[in-house]
This record gives sequence, C-alpha cells and structure tokens, in this order.
Amino acid sequence: MQNLVRAASLTNYAEVALSAGLDPNRLLMDAGLSPGMLADPDLKLPAERVAQLLDQSARLSGIESFGLRMAETRQLSNLGPVGLLIRDQPTLRDSIAVLIRYHAALNGSLSLMLEESAGVVVVREEIVVAPGVPVRQAIEMAIGVLLRLMRRVLGQDWRPRRVCFTHTAPKDIHTHLRVFGPCVEFGHDFNGIVCSRSDLDAKNPSADPLMARYAQRLLDETVPVDESRSVLEDVRRTVLLLLPSGRCSIDLVSEHLGLVSRTVQRRLAEQGLSFSELVNQIRTELATRYVTQSERPLIDVAALLGFSAPSGFSRWYQGQFGCSPSQSRSGKSG
Repeated sequence: MQNLVRAASLTNYAEVALSAGLDPNRLLMDAGLSPGMLADPDLKLPAERVAQLLDQSARLSGIESFGLRMAETRQLSNLGPVGLLIRDQPTLRDSIAVLIRYHAALNGSLSLMLEESAGVVVVREEIVVAPGVPVRQAIEMAIGVLLRLMRRVLGQDWRPRRVCFTHTAPKDIHTHLRVFGPCVEFGHDFNGIVCSRSDLDAKNPSADPLMARYAQRLLDETVPVDESRSVLEDVRRTVLLLLPSGRCSIDLVSEHLGLVSRTVQRRLAEQGLSFSELVNQIRTELATRYVTQSERPLIDVAALLGFSAPSGFSRWYQGQFGCSPSQSRSGKSG
C-alpha cells in the first residue's frame, strides 16, 4: 500500500531550492516528480519520492535544515479545507484534534498522536516510508509545520517546553535555534513537541464557528472513508508511536483509537493481517532505518523498537534479516 501526500506539501519548494543554489526542476525530475505536478495542490504524490527530494536537496545544498526552511514557508491555506477547519476551531486543542483526524488525508506516511499526563502534553509525529528512504528532512518539516500551527493560536513568540528529534544534531544548529529556540533537543526516543496542558486550552482569537461548520461540511463531502482501510492506517500510526514506550499491545492501541480490541482484530483481518504481523512489519521498517542509516547505539535501537532487552532485539533481527544488527551496521551481513 503506497503512502501518498498532497502536492501542497511542496508549496514554495522551487523558491527554497533556488535560494539554496539548486535547480528545482532538475531535482524534481530526478525524484520522479514533474514540476507541473506542483500546480495542483490536491494532487497526490508518493511520499517516498517527496522524502527523497527533500533529502537530496539538503545533501546537494549542504543545508541540513532544508526541511525546516520549507516549514517556514507553509501556511494553513496549504492544507486546503482541513486548514480552514483548523483555523477556525475555538481552542488549540480542537485545532490539533482536527489535524489528528484528517492528517492521513494530507500525508499518508505521517503518524500523529497527542498524549497528556500531569499537566504536560506531548504531540508526537513520525513518518514511515519504504525501507532505505531517509526521513530526517520530512520529519523536521512536519514538526516545523506543527509549531507554526500552534503559534498561530498562542502567538509568534510562544515557545514549547521541548522540541524533540530522534536524529542527531546538525553541524550547524543556527536555523533550529532560530525557529524553535533553545528548547530543541536531539537523540530522543520520539519526534514531537512538548508543551503545557494550559497551552492546548488557549482560546483561538480568530475562531469563526460559521466558517468551521462550512469547512466541516466541505470535508464530509470530499474526504472518502474506507472503514477497514482507515482502521488499518490508524492502527499502523498508533503502533508506530507506541513502540518506544514498550507498551504496544492490541488492547492499548485499541484504547487509543476508541475501539474494542475485537473490532481492531476484525478490521485487520479484512485487510489480510493480524496485529502481530502488522507490528512486525513496522519493526522491520524501523530497524532498517535505525540500524543501517543511523549511528544510534544498538541498545537504544532495541528500545525504540519496543524490545525490553537487547538480546530479544538481536534474536528478532537475526530471524528477520539473517544476520546480527552489528553485522548489518558494519556491512558484513553477506
């Protein structure tokens, strides 16, 4: 099942690429994307190609913050009718709830979850694409867009408690400090923004209930719903976000989705999958990223994939890939 993302995700790509000394048309074609595709914001593009385009642009320009620079150009209008609905919600909590509800229609590779505990809120984001496709730039763009959404309600000077990334810090952190402030941190077990519960309940001064109702009717008419496939996508995203916690059971996933576990099992079966098979698929995708495309300690990789002990991770990895994680990382797997 190919993940798709709206062409609007590349709004202003040409301008950002040109400012970085790149040829945007050439890079788009190298990524298998026609420059003309960007003229239709609702056109769906393969998420893998978009992620590869951003990574290639960062690599060739030498600008590690390329995805973040893309985020700085984004507006709610780039999200289409979903952006209208987000804009006119009464509180930031309501706006984020709309984003969580419709993010699959905007970007099929994006997972988004909100967690609250003891007055602290964590908004987690993750991107899953085909094994081997780099996602650092896509993740930074997604987190940057989320921050812009939050600042639209809380004010441009608002800063979260923390902005967390699983990848390592860039050599030049200037852009990250300018955009996020000193709260940006790297090498964490999740990607996301941490803030106070009171921030979520802040009133949106520009909310328009009439416009919100109009946008909701428009979305109800235009966003198709395949219930079985929708549940599969929701389960995938929830598993992805819960794995590092070590608490990724079907009961907990079902609870997050507001469903009973029997319903989740039935919907997955309709797609030819069991819960354990789905978890294994996601672990395989993530293992490829963390073992061969990063330098994270393997003990950390084991935890990110939801294993309580490195030995369990090593046995699983050997069964999946026919070699140990250390052999894969050293290039001695064959």
